[in-house]
Amino acid sequence: MPDREGKNPLAVPYRERERSITMESLDDGHTQGQAPVYGTELERDSELFTINIGPHHPATHGVLRLLVTLEGEYVHELTPLIGYVHTGIEKSCEDQSYWKVIPFVERMDYLSYYFNAMAFCMAVERLLDLQVPLRAQYLRVIHMELNRIASHLFWMATSILDFGAISFLWWGIRDREVVLDLFEMSSGQRMHTRYFQVGGVFEDIPPGWEERVRKFIARMPSRIDQYEAVLDKNEIFLHRTRDIGVVDEETMLSLGVTGPLLRATGNPWDLRKAMPYSSYEHFDFKIPVGAVGDHYDRYRVRIAEMRESLKIIEQALDGLPEGPYITDNRKIALPPRHELATSMEALIHHFKLVTEGFRVPPGEAYAAIESPRGELGCFVVADGSAKPARVHMRDPSFVNLQSLKHMSEGTLIADLIASVAMLDPILGGIDR
Repeated sequence: MPDREGKNPLAVPYRERERSITMESLDDGHTQGQAPVYGTELERDSELFTINIGPHHPATHGVLRLLVTLEGEYVHELTPLIGYVHTGIEKSCEDQSYWKVIPFVERMDYLSYYFNAMAFCMAVERLLDLQVPLRAQYLRVIHMELNRIASHLFWMATSILDFGAISFLWWGIRDREVVLDLFEMSSGQRMHTRYFQVGGVFEDIPPGWEERVRKFIARMPSRIDQYEAVLDKNEIFLHRTRDIGVVDEETMLSLGVTGPLLRATGNPWDLRKAMPYSSYEHFDFKIPVGAVGDHYDRYRVRIAEMRESLKIIEQALDGLPEGPYITDNRKIALPPRHELATSMEALIHHFKLVTEGFRVPPGEAYAAIESPRGELGCFVVADGSAKPARVHMRDPSFVNLQSLKHMSEGTLIADLIASVAMLDPILGGIDR
């Protein structure tokens, strides 16, 4: 990333900004019969006014209410207000068997459903002390990285739309549709696929799926080149992203912010490298980081992450091992269909799993993975029954939302809209 010096004065908090106009100059102006000069402390207090943005507004990217105090077009104070989605997913999980919790958690973050399912499955697998076959681990990695690309494409499509360029909406959705087609081919569903299961994946990839993925990863680099060619030479985009919404690394860490927002400040924290899981230690890839921590770095990090995801997918396809795609523990995973006709034991296991689910020994476990928005964690408490006693998700959108105040106060209201877009929040994950 280029190392740029200098900060936008509008990014400095309001009260720390230098004021060239003093009360003395204002008095002189009145004395000379001139109009009052806007911007003095006296007038600022009289010009503050508060507006609501949302909870139903396209610029908030979901059901989010922003209580904004403005001074003219500048954001004086901002307070995000949440709780309008009312999903109650975490509480609902306590009434479902472990088998049926997966579709619930997938709907928290409706753009990265594979990651939510992965975090829950990993936590339960730790409670069960269950080993996942290597082929299943590779298939999980391929689907998660495809999902990361799809999520970043949708972020790009909607965010650049907020800057006024509608073309990116069509381009981003066009390429994302290809990924959703791949998901439909492997799982039968385009979204909320329930493909990840405790112990592996629901089904092996169908014939021809690998070839279609290879065509996609061969085509995407040129598409990303086109995105960069348009944006990196666009004066409007550069003017509205460079040195806008700057938040330093120390502030991000103090807030617990992770993902592209933290990496844009130069911090390379990524759980795929720091705490590898699901065979990520087998793949060679880089962690893109920024230098300034502004909107431009956040854009550059996400674009670079799509390229790295393509590299991971290609390596996983090249090294995809043979073998089972789910654990052979018949008390956890459904037996293969052909065994039902020949094995009474398999038939009993199938009946018990479908009607009651499987039991998990008492205990608690936490599993964390790197989602497109940062660290996504799942904490599961088991009481020995077939239903979890407690499920709690550490959703990155909930934590990252705190940084919006630091990005926006002191900037133009137009930059506030850009800051929400660059935050990439998913309100289903915030209101769990």
